[in-house]
Amino acid sequence: MNSIFEGDKMDKAKKQKDDGLTRRGFLGMATAATAAAALPRVAGAVGEGRDVLDVAIIGGGLAGLTAARDLKRAGCESFVVLEARDRVGGRTLNHDLGKGYFTEAGGQWIGPGQTAVADLARELGVGTFPTYWEGKTTFLAGGAHATVAMGGGFNTDKRLTSELEAMAKLVPSGAPWTSPRAAEFDAMSLGDWLAKKNIAPEDQIGWTTGSVLSGGNVPARLSLLHWLSMINSADCNYERLEAVKDGAQGTRIAGGSQILSIKMAQALGDKVKLGTPVLRIEHWNDGPVTIRTAKGAIRARHVIVALSPPLCNQIAFDPPLPEKRREMQRHWPAMAPARKTAHVYKKAFWREKGLNGWMIQAKGPVLWAYDNSPEDASFGVINAFVANGQLPSDREAAGAELARIYAEALGDEALHPVAYYDHDWGKVDRWTLTCVSPMPPGFYTTYGEALHPPAGRLIWSGTETAEIWAGYMDGAVRSGHKAALQALQALNERKA
Repeated sequence: MNSIFEGDKMDKAKKQKDDGLTRRGFLGMATAATAAAALPRVAGAVGEGRDVLDVAIIGGGLAGLTAARDLKRAGCESFVVLEARDRVGGRTLNHDLGKGYFTEAGGQWIGPGQTAVADLARELGVGTFPTYWEGKTTFLAGGAHATVAMGGGFNTDKRLTSELEAMAKLVPSGAPWTSPRAAEFDAMSLGDWLAKKNIAPEDQIGWTTGSVLSGGNVPARLSLLHWLSMINSADCNYERLEAVKDGAQGTRIAGGSQILSIKMAQALGDKVKLGTPVLRIEHWNDGPVTIRTAKGAIRARHVIVALSPPLCNQIAFDPPLPEKRREMQRHWPAMAPARKTAHVYKKAFWREKGLNGWMIQAKGPVLWAYDNSPEDASFGVINAFVANGQLPSDREAAGAELARIYAEALGDEALHPVAYYDHDWGKVDRWTLTCVSPMPPGFYTTYGEALHPPAGRLIWSGTETAEIWAGYMDGAVRSGHKAALQALQALNERKA
């Protein structure tokens, strides 16, 4: 069978079967049968040459793979998924702990209202289980520590959260720049707004922790408009956005979150091409589109670009993209790559002490550590989001420093992990420039309108383009569903 790549001839090694994965979902359908029935059906190639695919998908994370899965379910077999990495999953990645257990190095949770990713897990036969939160949380400050019962949340001021929730009702999550108060909200940071509220010093840590973990930056550098759009995604419920109990961090995926992409890729087979970075896209305005990769070139009638906007800057476009789209990609904040660690212990000894394994450090490298043990608690795992600048870059030294900090909070047993995992996204993965998008004041009102509209035959996808839960796994799945629908409709219109 002929290769899908044209032009450059590949040697035998490059012609071997590629394994792969990708990402995305479908808009609001409750069951697999309903979703499949609702998709437009596609009949075959349209007269632009037999070597032209109907759709090329760039990106093998949740968004791209979901889009590919939907195309296949709609009867479209003329597509390919191009993934630059040697794996699928995008910003989801599992550490294999052995004996069927995993801990996550990237995105990992789902919660109430995140129905798209929950439906996908069910369709793929992947189970879920609750995130552990029972017991007391430990706060660390200098050489002192205190334990507090948090009830599965971060205990932020109810009066202030109510104010934020009321304002969030005015900010559409998928298009915050269309809010009637967009200019006002985008002119200030979350920090500017909080500064007017006379927050007690002991309460500020909760706001900062939430802002950094969910928004990717401290309140002073995060747009209030963006923060309100995130609350809007959570049905204008601040606790649902931030909490573990009954919140967006409330549920874990059996087998680790990357399993969703792995299973989708396995079903797609050789449609997924790994180790195939896209270098250049030509004739995107009128087509057929030529996609030049490190392994050769292919042509397609439509292209789904399932990448975070700043990654698009690594691709040359001929002709150049529309100016507003280029400027949006160029200015997109991409300075939150994140570093996530995992200490594995023989048992979750902290639970016996009435502790939940959560640790928050007022000043130090631990932004938030939490219990990420398996559902059966056959051993213990403490995962942590850490501040890179306050932790040694050397892996072993970093692990020892974190274990010392954990011992202050949990006891000397924490000094003796049986394994340590450390994933610095900014160092090890050139294809992940940022794990979340910390939108600064002024960004959305300046560039937001360029985020969604297709450019010629290019369809933009990825969690950042989701109408709700943008930035989350659920948003990635939703964006994949939407992109597949757009591609199928475009193909059918051309055949009409």
